[in-house]
Amino acid sequence: MPTKTKKTHTAKRGRPKKAAILATKKKTEGHLDTTEQAVIAPVLPESEILSHSASETPKKVALQKYIYSLGRRKTAMAKIKLFEQPGEIRVNNRDYRAYFPGRDLQKIVLSPLIALGLEKQLSAQIFTKGGGTHAQAEAVRHGISRALVLRKAEDKPILKKSGYLTRDPRVKERKKPGLKRARRGPQWSKR
Repeated sequence: MPTKTKKTHTAKRGRPKKAAILATKKKTEGHLDTTEQAVIAPVLPESEILSHSASETPKKVALQKYIYSLGRRKTAMAKIKLFEQPGEIRVNNRDYRAYFPGRDLQKIVLSPLIALGLEKQLSAQIFTKGGGTHAQAEAVRHGISRALVLRKAEDKPILKKSGYLTRDPRVKERKKPGLKRARRGPQWSKR
């Protein structure tokens, strides 16, 4: 017959015994926990630490300004940072030609810039995920178009006429019960 074992490390309701609490207090006396050190230590931004040396006056840090927008297609999403300086278009920290190797996908990505004649004047940093490569390319096109409208409102009619500002709502239809796919029924057999 199995015997009952008592829990020795905890008292009622799962609380530790007083002896265990006192032992941990004695161990930590005179020593600060890492959480306490973080609270006590002064926290200064890196720019202030660098700029407040004895011999130098405070320096202003030049920040690059960009226009942020979001583009979507099917389950793909693209975050766009559009810069007002000539440069390259980088997708997920790679050149867009390396990320989208097909010429048709490259054409999709550049199409809003080509429509406005800005392909040599702007640069972009793009982060995309989800879907396939074609859906990602169309999400990038949608995001770049939205960023261009935020940059200059006069460009909206050209992009709207080309259909680049409209989010394509088509997604895969869900599977229905009793069917093979969304609409494909099981094959009928006589025997």
